[in-house]
Amino acid sequence: MRWRAADYRATFVILNETHHWIQANQGHEMAQTIAGNVGKSRGGGGRTMEITNAPLPGEESVAEQTWHAWSKIAEGKARDSGMYYDSVESPPVDLADPDQLRAGIIAARGDADWLDVEWIVSTIYSGVMPRARSQRMFLNQLVTAEDQLIDPADWDACAADEVLTPGDEITLGFDGGKSDDATALVAVRVRDRLIVPLGVWEKPDGPSGDGWEVDRQEVDGAVRNALERYAVSAFFADVALWESFVDAWSEDYRDRLLIKASARSAVGRDMRGGLQELTAANERLVSAIENHQVRHGGDGSPLGRTLRRHVMNARRRPNRFGLSFGKDSRESPRKVDAYAATLLADLARHRFIESGKTRAPERSGAVYFF
Repeated sequence: MRWRAADYRATFVILNETHHWIQANQGHEMAQTIAGNVGKSRGGGGRTMEITNAPLPGEESVAEQTWHAWSKIAEGKARDSGMYYDSVESPPVDLADPDQLRAGIIAARGDADWLDVEWIVSTIYSGVMPRARSQRMFLNQLVTAEDQLIDPADWDACAADEVLTPGDEITLGFDGGKSDDATALVAVRVRDRLIVPLGVWEKPDGPSGDGWEVDRQEVDGAVRNALERYAVSAFFADVALWESFVDAWSEDYRDRLLIKASARSAVGRDMRGGLQELTAANERLVSAIENHQVRHGGDGSPLGRTLRRHVMNARRRPNRFGLSFGKDSRESPRKVDAYAATLLADLARHRFIESGKTRAPERSGAVYFF
């Protein structure tokens, strides 16, 4: 009997330990080849399954790419490809506390009760593995990259069941892109520093993103809706790529805003200048998150999940004035624009509070005779 490749199509392929599949060892090419072969399965019945520990952030392993792809689907930012994602992870624990560590290992192992908990504890305490590797290997936790700006645990601890209501006094921050970079509009409520993303526009993944550009009229509508719906005391918008729109917003709403974004504009705040002020604002916001002095709506909504992803993508970038932020690299696909918009909104709030100005109460329109 003669064997022909055309008679044998992949029906089920297991991709094991994909946290080790990286560009340098041809892991990316292997994953793409498998995906192509499974895609040719008869009747579309082929499937793949990844078995992996938590990936190392920033290494761009196949496991990390899969996690990012699933995050986009969960946010509604990517087409649902039928991916099923299941990760049993330990809650945050103090590794120095043996009882907490045991509880974390038991939580992470799920029904794999053949794993020896005490042996794993002794392995972690032996000092052979770095702390982050122990967390990934035995607790299945997505640890932070060494240069990550915000710790996920700190961000998640600021979650609150809060929403904006019409008429709330807020400040706005805007960071705009055109095609590759994202565009984001974020509000911060003045009275309690509640962070609320009002819109994030990103290029779709895959072929649907070819030639994509942000819908500027839709963004303009979202900005104007926010300015009409809430009591906006200050609005700081990065001018790059959006100069004409920023000029229009400034002209139309300058009389309502109590704080000017810059000497030249009521709204325009060029992030390419004023590095010292932006660095101080970044340090202030990072400290507030670490000390749980801000609030946000959590990741219960698609926009909340998108904001969290952008915040987690932000990296520490020291400069001569202190600690600033940036992407992994200039061409990194991991966007941080929603964090940039949050920073501008928080800076606007800070400037407003420091000014000592207050918004006059609105008149009811009622007339009383005595």
